[in-house]
Amino acid sequence: MKFYDCLTDFIFVEDVPEPSDVILIPGSRYGELAVRAAQLYARHMADWVVPSGKYSIFAEKFQGPLSPDAYLGKSYETESDFFEAVLLEHGVPGEAVRKENQAVFTYENAIFTRKLLEEEKIYREGKPFQAILVCQAFHARRSLMYYQLVFPDTRFLVCPVETQGINRNNWFESSEKIDVVLGEVERCGSQFHDIMKGTDHIWKGRKEK
Repeated sequence: MKFYDCLTDFIFVEDVPEPSDVILIPGSRYGELAVRAAQLYARHMADWVVPSGKYSIFAEKFQGPLSPDAYLGKSYETESDFFEAVLLEHGVPGEAVRKENQAVFTYENAIFTRKLLEEEKIYREGKPFQAILVCQAFHARRSLMYYQLVFPDTRFLVCPVETQGINRNNWFESSEKIDVVLGEVERCGSQFHDIMKGTDHIWKGRKEK
């Protein structure tokens, strides 16, 4: 066993998809996530697909898709608008798509998605609920942690998508990939200090509403 196998198993979460209540997509500029969600929808894995995202907190607007090639150069207002276009072009009917278009980072993806699902009466707290989470492969653990935090009574099945050529079998083979994956390891610790200590104002405010 390699010394970094524990890091690989921690970051690269993956489950076998099962029929669920909803398919969730955290914000991203990689359309492969929506393609994967559309494939799962076509297999009748859920009745709803919920893409989330406005644009990165580090940007002033959505800077456009990074992939697939068919979408490069096209203009979209938000990440969720981009995902919606991909979903529709891959056979998901418009009435099955519920967009969340305000989130600018992963924590907000989860918070605003829950708010949307509550408003649409797709999700009710305390009711048995199962969701498929379609995210970038190296982003799987952190995405799952945030969604588990915000949906504590939900069972999540992670169905990741390889992006940027990074997967569990090659992430340690180049400096660039190592930086991405170990950066995720660091964020899985650093971003949860205030939440675990009960001093996070975003989540505290969400719970008090």
